[in-house]
Amino acid sequence: MFPQNRPPGHLPAPSAPSGPSTPQSLKLTYPETLDRIKEEFQFLQNQYHSLKLECEKLATEKTEIQRHYVMYYEMSYGLNIEMHKQTEIAKRLNVICAQLIPFLSQEHQQQVVQAVERAKQVTMSDLNAAIGSSLVLPNGDRARAISEYLSSSKKRKVEEKDFVTDYGSDADKSEDNLVVDEDPSSPHSVHSYSSRENGMEKLPLGRKEPAPLSPTSMASSSSASPSRTKDAPTVEKAGTPSLKSSTPTSQGDATAPGSSGAPQFRPTATKAPMDSLALGLRTPLGVQSPYSFSMAHPAVNGDMAGAGAYASLHLVTPQLNGTAAAGSYGRSPLVGYDPHPHMRVAGLAASMQVGTSGKPAYSFHVSADGQMQPVPFPPDALLGSGIPRHARQLHSLAHGEVVCAVTISNSTRHVYTGGKGCVKVWDVGQPGTKTAVAQLDCLNRDNYIRSCKLLPDGRSLIVGGEASTLSIWDLAAPTPRIKAELTSSAPACYALAISPDAKVCFSCCSDGNIVVWDLQNQSLVRQFQGHTDGASCIDISNDGTKLWTGGLDNTVRCWDLREGRQLQQHDFSSQIFSLGHCPTGEWLAVGMESSNVEILHVTKPDKYQLHLHESCVLSLKFAACGKWFVSTGKDNLLNAWRTPYGASIFQSKETSSVLSCDVSTDDQFIVTGSGDKKATVYEVIY
Repeated sequence: MFPQNRPPGHLPAPSAPSGPSTPQSLKLTYPETLDRIKEEFQFLQNQYHSLKLECEKLATEKTEIQRHYVMYYEMSYGLNIEMHKQTEIAKRLNVICAQLIPFLSQEHQQQVVQAVERAKQVTMSDLNAAIGSSLVLPNGDRARAISEYLSSSKKRKVEEKDFVTDYGSDADKSEDNLVVDEDPSSPHSVHSYSSRENGMEKLPLGRKEPAPLSPTSMASSSSASPSRTKDAPTVEKAGTPSLKSSTPTSQGDATAPGSSGAPQFRPTATKAPMDSLALGLRTPLGVQSPYSFSMAHPAVNGDMAGAGAYASLHLVTPQLNGTAAAGSYGRSPLVGYDPHPHMRVAGLAASMQVGTSGKPAYSFHVSADGQMQPVPFPPDALLGSGIPRHARQLHSLAHGEVVCAVTISNSTRHVYTGGKGCVKVWDVGQPGTKTAVAQLDCLNRDNYIRSCKLLPDGRSLIVGGEASTLSIWDLAAPTPRIKAELTSSAPACYALAISPDAKVCFSCCSDGNIVVWDLQNQSLVRQFQGHTDGASCIDISNDGTKLWTGGLDNTVRCWDLREGRQLQQHDFSSQIFSLGHCPTGEWLAVGMESSNVEILHVTKPDKYQLHLHESCVLSLKFAACGKWFVSTGKDNLLNAWRTPYGASIFQSKETSSVLSCDVSTDDQFIVTGSGDKKATVYEVIY
C-alpha cells in the first residue's frame, strides 16, 4: 500500500555544527515530512483511481454477462416450447396409430405394433444418422422440405400463443389456467377409466397440454411471494420452463421407464364445457371412442350415477383387472364393443388384455431394473373394512381467497383454511350455510399461507407461509391470539410437520433447509441441509424417527431425527410438490410436477406409479388407517387411491385447481382447498 522508499519511523536531523543549532535542524525536517505525506497521499489516490477503473470494468462485464444470460434463457425457453410441441405431435401420432391398428389385417397388426415399439426405442445416434441422411437429399427435394418446414414454423408460432401462458400471481394461476378440457361431443370432463380396472388402451387425444407450470401457482415455489412480477427472473428459478424439471411435458410423457413418466401408457384427456363441471364425486364416464366401454360407479355424487350404470350387470367381464368381486360395473349399451381386445399394448399379460374395456392402464409396477408392468389388482382391492365406497360433499366454505392450506381438528368440528394473509376458522359441526367463526391475521396482508398445522391437543395452531416468521396461535384463549413467533433466515416456509410428541416442529424453507424448532422453548434446534432448491413438502414416519422431505430440486430425502443426518435420497426427473408417509406401513407416496403419483417402499427398490392425474399433483394425504390416501392436482381432481398399488377408489372433479387437502384422524372427512377461493368438506362413505 505504501511506496518502497517510505521513510523510517524517526527522521534524522541534517548534519550541522554542534551547539545551539539543534532547534534549527528539527525545523528543517518538517517540510520533508510533509512532502513524504503528500507523496503517500498521491500514491493512494492513484491506487484508488486504478481500483475504480477496475470496478467499472467489472460492472461492464457483469452487464454483458447478464445480457448473455437473458439471451440463453430465451433460447432455452424457446427450445423447451419446441420440445413440447414435438412431444405433443409424437403423442398424437401414437394415438392415431393405436386407433388404426385394429383395422389392419391380422398378419399386419403384429408387424405394425413391433414397428411402433421400435420407434419408441430410437436413440440419439439413430436420430443423428437420420438427420445426416436427410442432408444428402437432391437439391429439389431439400429445397421443398425446407420451404415446407418454414411454412409450418409460421403456424407453430401462432399456435404457441395458445400453448404457452404467462402468469402473474398465484390467484391468476389457480383460477385462470385451469386444466378444464372442452369437447363439444361430450358433457363429461373426466375420462372413463373405471376406477376398478386397470385397462391398457390409450385414449383419443383431445386436449392441448399446458406448458410447465410454475410451482408458485400450486403453493410450492422458490419465491417468497406468489405475486411475483414477470420481470424478476431471479425469483423464478422454480418456474422457468426447463431449468429445474427435466420432464419434457407437464405430464411427464417422454421420461424413461422407471422415472416419473410412462409415455407408452400415459392417457390423454378430452375437453368439457365449463358449465358441466359439478362439485362432488363421480367415476369418469364414457370415452368418445368406438372401441371402449362406459363403466359407471354406483352411488356416486349422491346417487348421480348414469342410467346405464345398472343396465347390463350380467355383462360384467370376469377379468376387470382382478376386481371381478367388485361386481358393480356394467357395460354401457350406448358404447360399442371392442372387436380387437387382443390388440392392446404388446407384451402385456393375457389376463390384462382381456376385458380391459378399451381403457388405459393407470397403475404400474416399476421393478428395480426399471421395467414397467400394469398392476393386476387383487379381488379385494376395494373391499373390506376401512375402504371407502365413495364420498359426498357436505360443506362449501367460501374463504374469499385462494386456499393454499387446510386442516381439520381431531374432533372434526373445526376446519382451518389458509389464504392470503389470514387463516379462517369454520365450525362444521352443524349443517347449513357456513360463515367463519374467527379470522387469524398472519404474515403480511398480501402473502399467502402455505401450511397450517394443529397440535394434537387442538389448543395451538402453527402457521407458515411466504414470510420468514412462523406464528403459533393460542386457540384456547377467549379470542385466538399469537403466543409465539419463530423466525428463520429463509424468506418463506412451504410446509410444516409436527412430531408425534408435539414437542418439535419442522418447517420446509424456500432456501432448501429443513428447520427444526423446539416448541417448548420457541428456539431453533437444528437445520437439515441438503436440498439445493426449495423444500416443498414433508412428513414423519409412523415411529417418529425419520423425516421425509421433497424438494424443487427433484429429490426426496430421508433424515434420521436421532442422529441428525441424511439416510436416503431418491432422484426423480420432476419437481416434487407433495408427499405422505403411510401411518401403518413402509410406503411413501410422492406427488410430482409431471402429474404422476409414485408409491415408494422405504427399504426396497420396487415402486408403483399412478397416472390418473392430468397435471401437477399439488397435495397428498394418507388416511389414519393407512389403507388409502388422497391426492389433489392442478387438473381440479381429488383422487382416492388404495395403498400401495393405487386402485382408484373414487374421484372428484372440482371447478378449479385443488391446492391442498387433509383427512380427519377418524378417516370420516376430507377437506380440500382450491383456487376458486373456497374449501370443500367431504364425508367419506363406507
